[in-house]
Amino acid sequence: MIMGANGVLGAKTMKIKEAIQRTAASAALRPLLRYVTSDPIPKLGKLVNTATKLVKGTFPAKTLENIRTGAKDPENVWVRWAAGLLREVDRDALRRLALSLGLGILNGTKLVRKNREKYKCNIPFQILFDPTSACNLHCKGCWAGEYQKHENLTYGEMDSIVRQGAAMGTRVYMLTGGEPLVRKKDILRLAAAHKESAFLIYTNATLIDRELCAQTRKLGNVVFAVSLEGWEESNDARRGDGAFVRSMAAIDLLREERCLFGISVCYTSENLSAVTSDSFLDMVIGKGARFAFYFNYMPVGQSAVVDLIPTPEQRQEMYHWLRRIRSSKTGKPLFVMDFQNDGEYVGGCIGGGRNYFHINSAGDIEPCVFIHYSDSNIRQHTLLEALQRPLFQAYYKGQPFNDNHLRPCPMLENPELLRGLVHRTEAKSTDLAAPEDVDALCAKCERYAKAWAPVAERIWEDNPHPKPKTQYYRDGGK
Repeated sequence: MIMGANGVLGAKTMKIKEAIQRTAASAALRPLLRYVTSDPIPKLGKLVNTATKLVKGTFPAKTLENIRTGAKDPENVWVRWAAGLLREVDRDALRRLALSLGLGILNGTKLVRKNREKYKCNIPFQILFDPTSACNLHCKGCWAGEYQKHENLTYGEMDSIVRQGAAMGTRVYMLTGGEPLVRKKDILRLAAAHKESAFLIYTNATLIDRELCAQTRKLGNVVFAVSLEGWEESNDARRGDGAFVRSMAAIDLLREERCLFGISVCYTSENLSAVTSDSFLDMVIGKGARFAFYFNYMPVGQSAVVDLIPTPEQRQEMYHWLRRIRSSKTGKPLFVMDFQNDGEYVGGCIGGGRNYFHINSAGDIEPCVFIHYSDSNIRQHTLLEALQRPLFQAYYKGQPFNDNHLRPCPMLENPELLRGLVHRTEAKSTDLAAPEDVDALCAKCERYAKAWAPVAERIWEDNPHPKPKTQYYRDGGK
């Protein structure tokens, strides 16, 4: 068990405290959102002032001051982003999400930091898990497309993951797959049972319908990330004929139903120019997307195509593109993140439970959604036990894997490190299609790692970069 009798009592006390907090915050947010949404841009400052007061002490004072200053500038890209969000997303859904995500981050972050110190291991800010291995598409470069379709987490197992996570302070859950919405009824039930947590669904969107939109809008703590790989030609080259048209229909429905959503993009050497073009971004912004999560192609699985890894020159281009597109003066009103190129903002690799870990549909607890090796399973171990076992302890003691946070990954940029981690901890391959030897996986990354290293060093030396270290969910002590 995660907690003894005193811990359970403490959790119950905290739950009561949060319920009172939630009721008070909801009462305050309702008239405030009504006031702001009537004319967002000039009134946004009041909402921001209220929000930053709530999280005072949890995040750096300078960061909060920058947010307050930016909110006063009507030409600021992020003011326009927030205004669009307030105008176009259902007001009650936003209020419920603010309660789940806002209060969850506020209370959860404090508990995460406390438990890191208490248990001397990584405690994640978020957990990814796969409700099912089933998927109705067969996307090029997606390891899940090779999976057998019969692996599933039961509802009880998913509920246990969230309960155990909440006890540690984890309040954000991302559902991957397979196609998570194959299990839409259980996902809705899970979100309704855990209103204090927020759920993000990575989906190909083919199973989104009007009824699902209405249900998630009512819950408020469910957000969609629609997988998209550029315009029709580049998207369907990876996802199959007709996928783009179906995705666009789902996106139009999400906007019509005033749901909060964004896109998820796997960028490769072949589609990079398409998915970073102004025309593509303007299209998804015009369709109502509020965020875009970009993922560097990883050569995972026996059918992986190594040549799809973006070249070092493309990676460098991506680095500068990100900073241009997020500029408060010259960027676009879309919250863009790149989990490979944004390592400098989070102190390197966030896997192994440092900020997140992954549970596949067979229950294997993996350090990363791209690294399919494990020494624990939810059917034999609690989440805390997994974090204290050899593989996750090796992550805890080894992070950051490189002082240059543009080389964060122990697989793609530092393959010798993943090879050593897996051999040293005797972790087993958990690839659901076919076991993949870690030496074979790392061999696929060596050429890229060698080519990227000098480019990354040059960028690191020539550009200013943040020094987060302990800033975001990491306390640093070993």
